[in-house]
Amino acid sequence: MKAIPNTRTGALLGGLALLLAMASASARADSLVVDVTGIASRDLLGSSANTVLSFNIGAGSHVTGLSWDVTLQALAPSWLSEMQLSFSGSDASGPGVLFTPGLGSDQSGSAQFSGQSSWTAQGLDFRVGTDGVLRLEFSEAAADGLTPDGIWKSGHLHLDYAAAVPEPASYGLMGLGLLLLLGLQQRQARKD
Repeated sequence: MKAIPNTRTGALLGGLALLLAMASASARADSLVVDVTGIASRDLLGSSANTVLSFNIGAGSHVTGLSWDVTLQALAPSWLSEMQLSFSGSDASGPGVLFTPGLGSDQSGSAQFSGQSSWTAQGLDFRVGTDGVLRLEFSEAAADGLTPDGIWKSGHLHLDYAAAVPEPASYGLMGLGLLLLLGLQQRQARKD
């Protein structure tokens, strides 16, 4: 292996290699905003009566966190703490998170809940499958025989994720860098 001399070409190649490494490792951070207004909470997780939403966020995307500001209504005898939402890939039995915004509110009625959670910091982060589908299922922790048990009266969820592949600009930058490397290699070969 021939060492690259400490010249402008060597510095350029080193800088270019660093730039290419950063571009190839980059993942585009993004946020999905979901309006939950009017969504009913009906039955136990997995029931066909539940509301299921699906979003394509890109194959292999890394789901990293959630922030929320929602108002829930639990109809008696159901409790606010029983209203839940599961996040997973299209395979609901795969990795995911079960979110209960009213945790600890063991009563019927209406209440507002807000907060944020870094799933990465808590070890709850997960990746969606190769189909890129993120699945949200609104359900109940206990079946009280009501239809519905509860209603997500208003609010939004902000789901944080990072795409698994570099954005098109990174591909362009990598291609340009490759062309530059090939040009420098040919120039160096002519000198030798």
